[in-house]
Amino acid sequence: MAKPKKPVKPKKTAATPRIGPVRRIMRGLSRGILAIAGLAVILTVLYAVVNPPTTPYMFGEARRVGVTQEWVAMDEIAPVMARSAVAAEDANFCLHWGLDVKAIRAAMDDGSSRGASTISQQVVKNVYLWHGRSWLRKAMEAVWTPLTEAVWTKRRILELYLNVAEFDEGIFGVQAAAQHYFGVDASALNPTQAARLAAILPAPKSRSAAQPSDQTRRRAARILDGAATIAADGRASCFED
Repeated sequence: MAKPKKPVKPKKTAATPRIGPVRRIMRGLSRGILAIAGLAVILTVLYAVVNPPTTPYMFGEARRVGVTQEWVAMDEIAPVMARSAVAAEDANFCLHWGLDVKAIRAAMDDGSSRGASTISQQVVKNVYLWHGRSWLRKAMEAVWTPLTEAVWTKRRILELYLNVAEFDEGIFGVQAAAQHYFGVDASALNPTQAARLAAILPAPKSRSAAQPSDQTRRRAARILDGAATIAADGRASCFED
């Protein structure tokens, strides 16, 4: 008579280790950072060929006071306007990769951030981020700027800048500004008009291109000279045909 078989005991499986709260938080943060980075890459590639319909700041101003903007391609903007903006805001625009290290060091030595922000940085801030002083925003801006420089041409960066920059309360972009102040299209701006528009860019709500103060006139005169200088020495070559 066969002996009854002993019941086979199920093998013990190793218990799944529990993930601690710190690791869960770190994993969640890593996924969030990767998601944000992926979104940044997608938006950067998209805006290389598609014009942004609005910006965070424009959206807020549209709800507050209303916004006037008409997008124009670089071919429809007077070349002297592009040179004036560069002369006013970032004379070495064609020489750096988005962050002007020399200007940043000079600003740090002076104990301020004035003059350290390049046109590329301003585009990232204006198109994707928010205004105001914030270390988080500055960190995102510093990381995002080299990405835009890698994906966009200098000409495209300047085109975006001139189309989303604020020139008066509710007036965005050089086409709306040219019509608002001088009653002409952006393509018809003369050197003096272009220099005056560039002169009000740092403080568009408190300066006027049509009725400039003495300070704005002096700044416009320097910009006029600067625009001619960068045209002569080749520092406008990266955005001009």
